[in-house]
Amino acid sequence: MTEQSIPIDRMEHIVRLFGNFDENIKLVETHYRVTVLCRGTELKVMGEPEAVQKAMRAVQGLLTLINKGEELTDQSVRYVISMVDEEEDVSVKLAMMTNDCVCITTRGKPIKPKTMGQKKYVEAIRKNTITLGVGPAGTGKTYLAVAMAVTAFRAKEVNRIILTRPAVEAGEKLGFLPGDLQQKIDPYLRPLYDALFDMLGAENFARHQEKGAIEVAPLAYMRGRTLDESFIILDEAQNTSIEQMKMFLTRLGQNSKIIVTGDITQIDLPDGKTSGLVNAIKVLKSVEDIAIVKFSDKDVVRHRLVQSIIKAYERQEVRKAQEARNKKQDGEKKIQTEEAGRRHGK
Repeated sequence: MTEQSIPIDRMEHIVRLFGNFDENIKLVETHYRVTVLCRGTELKVMGEPEAVQKAMRAVQGLLTLINKGEELTDQSVRYVISMVDEEEDVSVKLAMMTNDCVCITTRGKPIKPKTMGQKKYVEAIRKNTITLGVGPAGTGKTYLAVAMAVTAFRAKEVNRIILTRPAVEAGEKLGFLPGDLQQKIDPYLRPLYDALFDMLGAENFARHQEKGAIEVAPLAYMRGRTLDESFIILDEAQNTSIEQMKMFLTRLGQNSKIIVTGDITQIDLPDGKTSGLVNAIKVLKSVEDIAIVKFSDKDVVRHRLVQSIIKAYERQEVRKAQEARNKKQDGEKKIQTEEAGRRHGK
């Protein structure tokens, strides 16, 4: 057993570090099997030497977030722990993330990257004309893309924000929905509306939409257009065909940016049809001024169960792939055995 101490200047930082019912510090204690005690303005970490070292790094990382004015959440605590486990330079990377404010919401809340994957994504959007953000649900692909679009729009770097999605049914049929075409497709575009309402407010959004400065439309409406001075986001791109993706990317006009987001594990296309996003990743990977950012389950910023769900499905896919390989090998062995039997019979 060993013991190390961390001095903390402000009692309010200790309160925020421990969290409601000590939930934050309990995550650290449980993960590293250490004990963390508060003695006045000093924290003591006790346990096995290696575990104490890691727990100390995790606590220092959490204090970095607190010093930057960030509220600790279950997700942020678990993310710091994962960074420590992977031997990353925790405090430096967390400082880089929290210094990068992408946008301010109408409620005055700063939108910042919450993971290094999100930080790379934001930097890629700034540096490149076209960025493909690919990864599982809950990684902030769409929300950060809209935040970057609003920032560019407010700074008058672009004249329009255009957000689009393919209207592909996830097991449901558009025709059975009530209303006209716009009312039928609105549910598909709702996540885009929600993000814009957060950052612009409903009234500002409506005013800009009336003037044509903001457009939210299905992908089919993009055909035949040239989009100049625009920030264009294609969401749920895994549900595009190869032809649709090519059509969309070639709409790019002067002084515009394109962001394409999608999750290749949630493709709703008919069986046998190749996703335009999957194809684009292969075709565009070496093209200059196009960035491809891949998120992992570590970048999930929703409820912790979302990470667990994603990992469970990934394990299932690995098992299916292994079973398919085993079946193929068994078939090949059977053929070889039959051929050997025929040769022996001769």
